[in-house]
Amino acid sequence: MIYAWLDLPAAALFAVLVVFYGLTGTLISLLCLSSPLRASIQTLTGIVAPYFAAVSILFALLTGFLANDVGDRNRQAWRAVNTESSAAGSLHTLSVASASDMAVIRLSLRDYLLSVVRDEWQSMAEDGASAQTEAALAVLLRELGNPKIAGEAGQAVHSALLSTALRVRDARADRLALASDHTNDVKWATVLILGVLTQIALALVHLERARAQIAAIGLFSAAAVVALGLIALQEQPFDGAMRISSAPIEAVLKATAPP
Repeated sequence: MIYAWLDLPAAALFAVLVVFYGLTGTLISLLCLSSPLRASIQTLTGIVAPYFAAVSILFALLTGFLANDVGDRNRQAWRAVNTESSAAGSLHTLSVASASDMAVIRLSLRDYLLSVVRDEWQSMAEDGASAQTEAALAVLLRELGNPKIAGEAGQAVHSALLSTALRVRDARADRLALASDHTNDVKWATVLILGVLTQIALALVHLERARAQIAAIGLFSAAAVVALGLIALQEQPFDGAMRISSAPIEAVLKATAPP
């Protein structure tokens, strides 16, 4: 359920948060102010303000940890994309600088980059790799593994080509791993629940002042919606409104175009 919410467009993502915290805040206020349980709840009057601080600090700390995890994942994803594009560019440069004709390798590299941009970038938004891109990478590695290259261009050039191609493969693996990572789902559920507990804590602190209670819950709910919504927009590095662009790989693809 958390994943389905995070997969929503930006407007819908914020709307779900508004509805969720709006409903929980309204329900808590109604239970405290006008429900049959009001008399029983009023017997809790006297809970001091520092009690609210204890719950809110837990919410703030876990929200901070979650934001840090999301930001770190986006940095890793951006690094993987740039490493892949840099390695692909180096591979193309080596093939051009070589004394032997490597047109077949350049064509295989271009097919791979084209598949990444056209096929795999969309597949990553759906948490999957592209079979076409996997096949294109296999063709590229097979071409580079040809022992004839060492004889024609030299062992040093062949080793450099293979090493660079492996960097492309490893960076792609990192990119796909980050695109399909859902290890933060439990943290998201915990943060959302702690938000509701913070609303309850605010209600208990303001049992004797109805308007103050409504205002405090409303203000906290608005702040939680803004903070959690902005973090959620960055949860999936290759999907959503703030997704990482394929521009670095597109730039290398453009550079590999035949004259």
